[in-house]
Amino acid sequence: MSAARSLLIVDDDRLFNELVTRQLADSGYRVTGMRSWAEAREWLAGHEPDLVLLDIRLPDAEGLEVLRGLVPDVPVIVLTAYGSVRSAVEAIRLGAAEYLVKPVNLDELELAIARTLGHAELKESLNLVRTRERRSRKSFMVGRSKALKRVSEMIRAVAGENVTVLITGESGTGKELVAREIHERSQRAEKNFVTLDCCTLQENLFESELFGHEKGAFTGANQRKKGLIEGARGGTLFLDEIGEIGPPIQAKLLRVLETGEFRRLGGNTVLHSDARILCATNRDLKAMSESGDFRLDLYYRLSTFIIELPPLRERREDIPDLVHHFLANHDFSRRIAKEISPQSMEMLVAYDWPGNIRELRNVIERAIILSGEASVLEPHHFALSQPVPTVGGDLQFSFDHPPTLEDLKEDYFRRIYDRLNGHRAELARALGISERNVYRLIKKYSLDRSDDRKG
Repeated sequence: MSAARSLLIVDDDRLFNELVTRQLADSGYRVTGMRSWAEAREWLAGHEPDLVLLDIRLPDAEGLEVLRGLVPDVPVIVLTAYGSVRSAVEAIRLGAAEYLVKPVNLDELELAIARTLGHAELKESLNLVRTRERRSRKSFMVGRSKALKRVSEMIRAVAGENVTVLITGESGTGKELVAREIHERSQRAEKNFVTLDCCTLQENLFESELFGHEKGAFTGANQRKKGLIEGARGGTLFLDEIGEIGPPIQAKLLRVLETGEFRRLGGNTVLHSDARILCATNRDLKAMSESGDFRLDLYYRLSTFIIELPPLRERREDIPDLVHHFLANHDFSRRIAKEISPQSMEMLVAYDWPGNIRELRNVIERAIILSGEASVLEPHHFALSQPVPTVGGDLQFSFDHPPTLEDLKEDYFRRIYDRLNGHRAELARALGISERNVYRLIKKYSLDRSDDRKG
């Protein structure tokens, strides 16, 4: 035992206090005995013990309340002459490392002390290792452009704050990576990072996924299910494409953000969330709120802190770094080291990347597959020779009223849809969005042809 280990005993039984103090001192501990909480509190103001032995009944304080204030800073072993299952459960719930009933066998007490100090040391070592790993871990963000540096500065500024963040940008710009970066740099990094895509589920299923449901809440709900918001307790909940949720869910999400309260689907019990909520969208939520498609009060709550991601075409200097990153981290069965020719890199930098980083990654992975045994990726390995459909050069718009931004978007989409005969892959390329979002817009604007091709 190390003589440097400092123990504090807080117990009003004078004989017991003196006996334990002497026994533990003989075992090599530095031991201080106090017989009231007032004395102990004064002593603690100038000392930091490695462990506290606490009587649950003190003449001037309630032991469980004292325990509640001690456990964040120091491990505590609770001692009591009035043992009960209820008090033991409550003490452990509040964070006590051990719960011992008097009269205490001194050998048993020493074993409990050694066990508690060992666990505390392991926990401290693990926290130190995790801290070092986080500090040494490379950022999820790849690139060196001024635009990316501004984004990184905003991430560092907001990561430690417990505020909602709205991440905006075109599809494929890396909004989820920004959310993960915020989580990893926050005090919640050891807890869960939970993601929910807001445009993949029907409204009632989405509500069940987010808030959970009670048994019998709907057909097929055969048992209670906790929602993702509970799974993110203490951590981060990332809601991707937040602009896709309907008014009922918007109202419930607003309540969570304002009060931390929610109910499972089909339930009456009010539950509380301790998850930090990050959101992302490729839509203009401000315009949507002004047109009534998105709650204005929810938009104000979400827009406390906005991080806008630039499209890849506005940060072309990052493309070489991204290319080398994808080449170094591809995960195919044949791990052949690949390089890229200067001509190929020039071609990639010149391309406009309507699908942004996601498209670049897919193009690189396809080129790796097509290159076979070749060690150098040449221009013919890349599928960039197809021209992006040019469909909007001669479009003219006509409205009998001042059009909103949403009016213009709908009219434009309908015209492009007609020109491309509903071909989803070509629509996605022409508009610079994913095919999933093309499908969503087709449904939104009630455009559905039997001869639509998925591409």
